[in-house]
Amino acid sequence: MIELLIIALFAGMAYYHINLRDDEFAKVPRKLSDRLGKLWDIAHQGMRENRFLKAEKALLTILKIDEKNAAAYNRLGILYAKQKEYRDAIDCFEIASSIDPSASSLHNLGLIYYETENYDKAAIAFQQALKLEDQLAARHVAHAKVQEKLNNSKAMFESLHRAIELEPTKETYSLLLRAYRDNGMVEEADILESKMAKMKNSTKAKKRILRPRRVVL
Repeated sequence: MIELLIIALFAGMAYYHINLRDDEFAKVPRKLSDRLGKLWDIAHQGMRENRFLKAEKALLTILKIDEKNAAAYNRLGILYAKQKEYRDAIDCFEIASSIDPSASSLHNLGLIYYETENYDKAAIAFQQALKLEDQLAARHVAHAKVQEKLNNSKAMFESLHRAIELEPTKETYSLLLRAYRDNGMVEEADILESKMAKMKNSTKAKKRILRPRRVVL
């Protein structure tokens, strides 16, 4: 599950940075702004085509020009994470978070810490991300996963319940069901399983509803 979260969030970050705002270059001279824009285009193209060296060179050039560019550090972190160069990815996300703390960069940092089994730091990063933005179910699911690793059942269930409040889908309910079973909570698991079955049947019933047949007079 955590691997799917990593892929999904990296994809989301990539999409976000493809659509850079105009004010990214508002404070730099026109020629320099044009050069930065071209470098970003090269970086985006390299990432899309999995030409990682090309993308890395473009991003590093951006950082030579603008060493405080948090977006470039975030994108570079995504690049390294895709190649499983986790130490370098952590460095990039940490720098990005120190320059411009954002929920996305902190969450990505937490995902990399989780992947490298540094659960204490992963928990801190996820909590910091949630303080900035707590309306995405995926953030709460990731927090629940790391709390499970830390044997903190109370915090894990709180995060899973919050994830369901935000996104009551089969996937989030299934995660809670598994957590109940893993923790020997048989009664809670049976109740939730029954609820999920009713939801499934309700969905099937809705799909069977047919429009009245038109009668031509």
